[in-house]
Amino acid sequence: MIVSDTGGNADFKQVPAGMHMARCYRLVDLGTQKQEWQGQTKMLRKVMVSFEIHGEDEDGQPIVMDDGKPMSISKNYTLSLAEKASLRADLVSWRGRDFTDAELRRFDLKTILGAWAMISVVHAQGNNGKTYANIVNIIGVPAAIKKAGLPEPFNETSSFSLDEPDMKVFEKLSKGIRAKIEMSPEWRALSQAPRVHAPAGWRFDDMEDDVPF
Repeated sequence: MIVSDTGGNADFKQVPAGMHMARCYRLVDLGTQKQEWQGQTKMLRKVMVSFEIHGEDEDGQPIVMDDGKPMSISKNYTLSLAEKASLRADLVSWRGRDFTDAELRRFDLKTILGAWAMISVVHAQGNNGKTYANIVNIIGVPAAIKKAGLPEPFNETSSFSLDEPDMKVFEKLSKGIRAKIEMSPEWRALSQAPRVHAPAGWRFDDMEDDVPF
C-alpha cells in the first residue's frame, strides 16, 4: 500500500476510554468506498489500521477480552497524505515530525506494522444510539516507557492489499470486513474472487532521531 500526497462493531467489548499503549499489527486495504458527508457523496480509497491494546483500565484490570487475548481497535482512513488528510495528521503526530518531500511522493504504509504508539480513545454515541470506541489521537511512546521495556507483542503482523491480494490473509478477516472489501470496484475487478456476506446487524464505521517508522 503506497500512499502519496494526492473504529468497529458495537456488539463487541469496547476498549476503555483513555490513553493506552498499543501496537499496530494489521493493515487492510478496503478499496474505494462511498462516503457521504454534508449532503455530498464521494468515492474514496480507504484503509483500516488495527492496534492491539496493552495495559490496564482505571481499575487496574488488564485490558483483555474474555479469553485473555489483548483487545484491539481500528481506525479507517482515506488513503492519502494530502495536507488536510487525517492519515497524514495521525502519522505526523505519531512520528513526531512531518513528512519529507520524498516521503510525500511515496510512503509505504506497511512500515508502521509492528510500531508502538500511545493512542487516545474516546467513547461516542452513534446515530443508532449505540456507543462506539474511537481513536482520536496517536503519539509516540515516551522514551522513559521504552527504556523500562515494551510489552511482548501478541498478534502476528499482517497486511491485505487489493493491488496484490493475499487470499490467505483475506480469509482470516472477519465476515464484516470481507463484505466491506467486496463492495469496492477493485475487488469486483479481481477474477474468481470468493463472495461472503456481512452478518445480520453488522455495522462498519467508518522524535528527532527516535522516529518509530
